[in-house]
Amino acid sequence: MTSGPRQRKDPVDAIIEQWAGVRPDLDTRAMEVFGRIFRLSRAMSDRMEAAYAPFGISRGEFDVLATLRRAGRPHTLSPRQLSAALMLTTGGMTGRLDKLERAGLLRRSPDPHDRRALQVTLTEKGLHLIDEAVGAGLAAQTEALSALDDERAGQLAALLRELLAGTPQTHR
Repeated sequence: MTSGPRQRKDPVDAIIEQWAGVRPDLDTRAMEVFGRIFRLSRAMSDRMEAAYAPFGISRGEFDVLATLRRAGRPHTLSPRQLSAALMLTTGGMTGRLDKLERAGLLRRSPDPHDRRALQVTLTEKGLHLIDEAVGAGLAAQTEALSALDDERAGQLAALLRELLAGTPQTHR
């Protein structure tokens, strides 16, 4: 990939140049794309953690609350549904649910339709918190995306959608 006239070099450019010096036979286009995606993901992960910290939650805990919020009223899912939606093991989910329940942000109760199962429901406190936290997270993402104009941001979203759709997904 070539840089446009207004683009400045980034750390991935230095890596690509080093590979070109020692292995000029390599086609490093994929490395250029995914190296930047990985670095951007790490930087945005840090930003999102900082955005959610004032609410006393981590990004992973945000994901649980947001999944329940998006489920619509009564904001209830089974632990299995949450695990599947978040691509987590049930053990990983249990730790998050324990912490969020202790904080009063959700409650677990028996499933009225299956005595062997539980359901997880967002509390009013959790509903208010997630509605505020999602705004803070979106503000952090919007700030980062402001490096692109609306047209280029739309193009990037479309390209990433296409790339994601064409990439086989593996889940833990």
